[in-house]
Amino acid sequence: MGSSAGAGSGEFHVYRHLRRREYQRQDFMDAMAEKQRLDEEFQKKLERNKMIAEEQTAKRRRKRQKLKEKKLQAKKNKLEQKKQEKEPGQSQEQGSSEDDEEDSKEEEEKEDDAEEPSFVMGRG
Repeated sequence: MGSSAGAGSGEFHVYRHLRRREYQRQDFMDAMAEKQRLDEEFQKKLERNKMIAEEQTAKRRRKRQKLKEKKLQAKKNKLEQKKQEKEPGQSQEQGSSEDDEEDSKEEEEKEDDAEEPSFVMGRG
């Protein structure tokens, strides 16, 4: 008849190594899951900050455009008043319209620098 006893003391080191390896595997899986969770949170926060920055940029762009249109309208109104005051057909009006075109081109070039989006970090 065979022995009815459990595993002998010689098998204990095998069990201990298997247990240690399994614990290491579980710890590694837990660490990877935590890292993945943190990466996802970071990506969400980054996306949220990017959206906030784009919204702010769009708002500023609308404000600049509105101001630009207001200035152009004021210029047009001023020219209309000058035309009404002066006699039509004078050569000075043509010269002033050329100056206005140059001014508007310079304003457009200045505005191009402000189109870059800004990123807001640390909100959340």
